[in-house]
Amino acid sequence: MLSKSQISLIKSLQQKKYRKEHQLFLVEGLKAISEFLNSNYTLHSIYCVEDIIPKLPKLSHNQKVFEVSEQELAKISALQTPQGILALVIIPIQPKYSASELKDITIVLDGIQDPGNLGTIIRTADWFGFKNIICSENTVDVYNPKVVQATMGSLARMNISYHLLVDILKSSTLPRYGALLNGENVFNVDWPKEGFLIFGSEGKGISEEILPLITVPITIPGYGQTESLNVAISAAIICTEIRRNLLK
Repeated sequence: MLSKSQISLIKSLQQKKYRKEHQLFLVEGLKAISEFLNSNYTLHSIYCVEDIIPKLPKLSHNQKVFEVSEQELAKISALQTPQGILALVIIPIQPKYSASELKDITIVLDGIQDPGNLGTIIRTADWFGFKNIICSENTVDVYNPKVVQATMGSLARMNISYHLLVDILKSSTLPRYGALLNGENVFNVDWPKEGFLIFGSEGKGISEEILPLITVPITIPGYGQTESLNVAISAAIICTEIRRNLLK
């Protein structure tokens, strides 16, 4: 049976200030937890119903696993429909990159606010083999339960950090591609192997302080009447085109 202190701790991690205080975040679902178990992340503890335990990957001898009832899991889950298993994962020390350390194409997120969008971008980046994502300090917390859930385990394989974007972009000589409503057609761009791919917030786009730092404005051509594309959809389209171009 879960103690009141365990329930209180786990439920508190749905809020950023307590994730920061305890340096822990929530992961739910067998697939996602298995991804973290097979990564460089360290799991603090696992809480699951009886029939899930045999399905877990091989655990270290000191891994803390608590068997809970469906009712107890419902009390601590951040989901409307719990998936039978929940884990607390230790938040790693986030890397602070210098521009010279960044290789390949680095995705830069400027003020993304929707957890679902951030999670989808992370999952998309993982699918297309992009490893580094740099977020502005006002981008939604990557360890928000809704972000973690939307990544479907991809978070375990990505390098994600938060920076003052102006500093890191100014210190690099790599090309900086900004997704805007007006720019070069993404399907005509000769994509390099290294550079920054910048996406702005859902409501305001790329911020005024970042716009002057963009060296190549790019746009996805539209043929209908809608005003703009969802940022996660835009990221998927552009990542597809970059990977297709680089594989020629």
